Amino acid sequence: MSQRVAIVGIGQTNHRYRRPDVNHVELLNEAVRLALQDAQLTMKDVDAVVMGNMELFEGHYIPDAMSVDGSGAYLKPGLRVNTGGTVGATTLVAAATHVASGVFNTVLAIGWEKQDAASTLSGLLMVRDPLYDRDKAAGAAGLFATLALRYMRESGCREEHAALVRVKAAQNARRNPHAHLKLNITADDVLNSRLLVWPLRLLHLSPTSCGACALVLAGEERAKKISNKPVWIRDHVTAHRECFTHVGGIVEAVPHTPSHEAAALKLYKRNGITNPRRQMQMMEMYDPSSWAEMQYSEWFHICEKGEGWKIAEKGITALDGEFPINPSGGVVSTNPIGASAMLRPAEAALQIRGDAGEGQVTRQVNVALATGFGGWTWTVMFLLSRTPD
Repeated sequence: MSQRVAIVGIGQTNHRYRRPDVNHVELLNEAVRLALQDAQLTMKDVDAVVMGNMELFEGHYIPDAMSVDGSGAYLKPGLRVNTGGTVGATTLVAAATHVASGVFNTVLAIGWEKQDAASTLSGLLMVRDPLYDRDKAAGAAGLFATLALRYMRESGCREEHAALVRVKAAQNARRNPHAHLKLNITADDVLNSRLLVWPLRLLHLSPTSCGACALVLAGEERAKKISNKPVWIRDHVTAHRECFTHVGGIVEAVPHTPSHEAAALKLYKRNGITNPRRQMQMMEMYDPSSWAEMQYSEWFHICEKGEGWKIAEKGITALDGEFPINPSGGVVSTNPIGASAMLRPAEAALQIRGDAGEGQVTRQVNVALATGFGGWTWTVMFLLSRTPD
């Protein structure tokens, strides 16, 4: 790359189930204004705008064009990204690539979703054939129930462990002023919540949120001039395993490396990471379900196979633990889909800067991991650090 890239401005809205007080343009503008204010810049300083949004869920055509008054993109180069649940992360990858190319010095990345505008569930249920893909046509509940059941069978994990993970997320979210769900719940509350598809319960899943996130990126020379606390995007990796999803019922019998593990192995090898828990200090993980965090921890090599529920039980992933995961409360607490995967590196960057407020982890964060996830096997990973090297 021609130049190294840093996050110099971070902005996000307060996330809610409904935002009837604003339209789409006004919603994303809230995040844009906050990010520019944080970077101490104006739109005149921005060279390009990259936007991500799941227009399938809201029924809007070319939402980047309809929202230029709010994004500041009028007469500026840029593009729109839509890759499903990963869209926020992919948008950040595209924006970082713009800066790294050397063609642009300052780029604004925006992810957003106003899910009170239309039925997100309708879009999700229509993306799979109800007969051929019957196991996936049940939507997120069917997918994560399958994952949870398989993980229980393979690792010895129990329902109680998923409840512990959900309670930890709720406790963290109550410290996050921007989080959607700030629940005061116990493990019993989780275990007694409505059963969807066993062993998946209502409180195991992420909510439907309205919100936006914006990040200002700058090249190395400019970043050092305008920011006292730039957070460097040291590396990013995208991995796909979607070829394994459209094979009917055979997918269970096909041995393959999950996209999470494939991305992690590539990122770690490229950056000399042999002990993630020692060489990094925390992680913001895209966790669509509290069951997912435990198995994903193993795929990301945060722990050994079969140990994901054990590190949760021991408090290793807690805010004051050895390796905090999702001190923000994660996707199970806040899920504006077009922004969810951008919130992960945004929240990790706040931890590195020491600006996470009540949700700041108890150890100094020099290097952090952030991930996005979408579809069924699509992973984006970011390695963020306090220094460019």
